[in-house]
Amino acid sequence: MVNEESASLRPMKLQALPQPALPPERTDLDPEDWAAERAQAHRMLDDMLDHLQGLAEGPVWRPMDDEARNAFRTRLPWAGQGIAAAHADFIGQVLPYATGNGHPRFMGWVHGGGNLAGMLAEMLAAGLNANLGGRDHAPIEVERQVARWMAELFGFPETASGLFVTGTSMANLIAVLAARTAALGAGCRVDGVGEAGAGLTAYASESVHGCIGKALDIAGLGSAALRKIAVLADGGLDPQALAEAVAADRAAGLDPFLVVGTAGSVDTGAVDDLTALADIAARERLWLHVDGAFGALAVLAPELKPLLTGIERADSIAFDFHKWGQAPYDAGFVLMRDGERHRAAFASAAPYLQRRPRGLAAGEPWPCDFGPDLSRGFRALKVWFAFKAYGAAAIGEAIAATCRAARALGARIDAELELERVAPVALNIVCFRYRGSDALNAEIVVRLQEAGLFVPSTTTLGGRLCIRAAIVNHRTTSEDALALADEVLRLGRALAASGEFA
Repeated sequence: MVNEESASLRPMKLQALPQPALPPERTDLDPEDWAAERAQAHRMLDDMLDHLQGLAEGPVWRPMDDEARNAFRTRLPWAGQGIAAAHADFIGQVLPYATGNGHPRFMGWVHGGGNLAGMLAEMLAAGLNANLGGRDHAPIEVERQVARWMAELFGFPETASGLFVTGTSMANLIAVLAARTAALGAGCRVDGVGEAGAGLTAYASESVHGCIGKALDIAGLGSAALRKIAVLADGGLDPQALAEAVAADRAAGLDPFLVVGTAGSVDTGAVDDLTALADIAARERLWLHVDGAFGALAVLAPELKPLLTGIERADSIAFDFHKWGQAPYDAGFVLMRDGERHRAAFASAAPYLQRRPRGLAAGEPWPCDFGPDLSRGFRALKVWFAFKAYGAAAIGEAIAATCRAARALGARIDAELELERVAPVALNIVCFRYRGSDALNAEIVVRLQEAGLFVPSTTTLGGRLCIRAAIVNHRTTSEDALALADEVLRLGRALAASGEFA
């Protein structure tokens, strides 16, 4: 006799789903009528150009109602409806409910605004459909050229290497793995970190992004290997506290191996004293990595570059082109001073990846020798296109303009008795409050978002919830930033008068 519990654990028999057979004479997915699909493609391009041109005219964001959300609850379509119908679904179901980070009044999380050159390059890249894991072809030369440009920009030597990845979280992981391999030797890739790895310790500010601890976890060292160091009044890591922490760990028999500097902290945009960190790293024989997710590209702006002095001494830098570089998502990047140490942490032999001096299997080293991915998209093209189309100076000026807008907002907040700035404006992030409860400030943010007027976000500093305006989009002006202050004041006064958020 079978009891009910054991019967319930049996796998369910899958129901057969209808699978219409393809016409025997056609097994490819190309159009039967290229002229009609060409016209449809032009309509789709025009729609996106109209979208970009009219971004400021619509709401920043709109919530999805039940009807919109239920449109995504349909079964797998076995019979196709055609590109035109799929495009119509995109226009009705997806486009109106996007994140909104292209809008000039999106100031929530650190999302870039994208750019036209990058959008068009994505179309070209998708049409080419290149796999940038390896082999000898022009798309890899595009990525290598961007890597050389970045080495030039950050003052790295010709021995430097670079790799496009999904984002800075992955770039930071690659840097941590390279630092671990440099500390323990290549054998740790085969035998694991062992007892020697158990003593490795890393250091970063208490404002460090959470992906650093996760990277140490994935690297087999454990997130507890990260020592979080106190910050100074400007939000940057305290170098003296770092030196004392390293000395204490050495005295305890541990093995310090990595210090992570932050160039643009996630909460406030603070920048560590990278020269001081480089001095300590050199003296203590530590790998110096800089998490510059958005802030590293400030080196493109002459008025901001001095804030990052010392970054040229790093062993590795991680950053995102899809933030201040304004590339469409995704376009993270890791830059390594020593390409051979980088390669030693990832290269693996495999019979299906044999290299040849000639033919398509030439072109060594391959990008797959510098990271975990073998199948890789052509992320580099949209960045290469943007630098060629706009020039580095124009991208740098767009970065500087966002910082000027942030300073204008900070000055406005300081001039209003009802508002309170809660952190220095180091770069392009402004953290402030309407004087009142945490609940009142949270409600201000939600109402701004739901009304489609602005999208700020929230964070917690000093135990208090605050409004966080991260000005990243090249379309955002100082007028947009000042208008945010006006709306916060208007809503704050109304909510405070209601007595609901005392």
